[in-house]
Amino acid sequence: MTAAPVAARLLAFLTRLITGVRARWVGSAPTSAQRVYYANHSSHLDTLVIWAALPAPLRARTRPVAAADYWDRPGLRRWLACEVLNALLVDRSTGSGSREALHRIDQALAAGDSLIIFPEGTRGDGTSIGDLKPGLYFIAHQRPGVELVPVYLQDLSRILPKGEVLPVPLLGSATFGAPLTLAAGEDRHAFLQRARAALIALGEPT
Repeated sequence: MTAAPVAARLLAFLTRLITGVRARWVGSAPTSAQRVYYANHSSHLDTLVIWAALPAPLRARTRPVAAADYWDRPGLRRWLACEVLNALLVDRSTGSGSREALHRIDQALAAGDSLIIFPEGTRGDGTSIGDLKPGLYFIAHQRPGVELVPVYLQDLSRILPKGEVLPVPLLGSATFGAPLTLAAGEDRHAFLQRARAALIALGEPT
């Protein structure tokens, strides 16, 4: 066995141990169906928490979408991204970056991969959810057979505040909701509003 699978199991264990994050499946259950997990974004922990919350067989075929300018650097960072997390690195630094990113995402979905994305496009403050970028609609339109699963992440920005390197001993949660698909005749604006509302609803008290 190579080092990467061992490191992946260890990383998943440490993520669950350090963050104390509880995975709650309220509108869906872990399944081998191809999915895009889309979530609110407020912490460097977000990707790891979703990835670690999945059963090991699903982790093996679920790829986080990550920025190449941060992760594609020689050394440990690239090894973790490419070998351990099997991340899909996309370059948004050029004028055609968004288009190229969507092309690479579509290629990965065509190959049967599941993905983890953050459609707000930037990190939020951990209390509100911004408007979602059109890329999520592109996926829903191009790949109608892929389930889009909202994941609401709570308190991760408090566990690892921006600019900090050591986690705070708090409990967070990752709530997985019911899968979404594009409705017949639904336009981009209506779909993105519905997808955002699904995320917000998962974070409301029950």
